This record gives sequence, C-alpha cells and structure tokens, in this order.
Amino acid sequence: MIKLGEIVELQTLGDSRGGLVVAEAQKHIPFEIQRVYWIHGTQAGVERGFHAHKALRQAAAVITGACDMILDDGTETVTVSLDSPRQAILIEPGVWHYMKNFTLDCVLLVFADAYYDESDYIRDYNTFIRSTKK
Repeated sequence: MIKLGEIVELQTLGDSRGGLVVAEAQKHIPFEIQRVYWIHGTQAGVERGFHAHKALRQAAAVITGACDMILDDGTETVTVSLDSPRQAILIEPGVWHYMKNFTLDCVLLVFADAYYDESDYIRDYNTFIRSTKK
C-alpha cells in the first residue's frame, strides 16, 4: 500500500559533465505510463490543482526549481516540498492535491497511468470529502 505523500527515488546517473535522471515505468514509477505533462511558468502566489482523481495514478517530480505539494486523503493532510529532480511523489486515486509556493523557474513533470478523462476528476472539495466517507 502506498503511503500518503510517498516519495520514490529516481535513478541518478551522470558525471562531471552533468546529471542524468531516469524514471522508468514499473521500475521507478510503479505503473505503466500513458501520459506525461508538465507545468511551467507559474507566477508567484499562484496555486494549482485542487482536485482528486477517481482512478488515475500519478507521479510528479520537479525538473528544475521547487514547489510544495499538498495531499489530503480525507483524514490526513501532508505537505511535501519538491525540490530535487531525483525524487518523485506518488499521487494515488482518491487523494485531493494541489501545489503552491512555485519558484519562478519551477517545471513540474507529471507521469500518469491513463489519458486525460474529465469524468475521472473530482473538482469540488465537499464532494471529495463525501466520497471518502463511503
């Protein structure tokens, strides 16, 4: 069972020329990857996310910069500072999440186990809380 806010270590390679980080499906990322997207250019004070997914599994890592990821499973809330490209945070289904405190240079890369499906989103927090009580 994945723990709320669980971090996975990505494979780090490289030498004096620079770094190289590897994220492989079923090895570092514990699912098959169907979609990859990134968030960039987020202005100071802007918060993003504010939703949960019914079935989608995700892993998020900063490529550069930093941000805070807030995860809420309906009973516990954790804040994880993402500031290393060598780590990814796992976001399981049924976890409300949002990001804040983006540095101006932050690029947040997200791996997802399915294609975009609007019907998989829970965008209202009260609806999310009710779904956790079932």
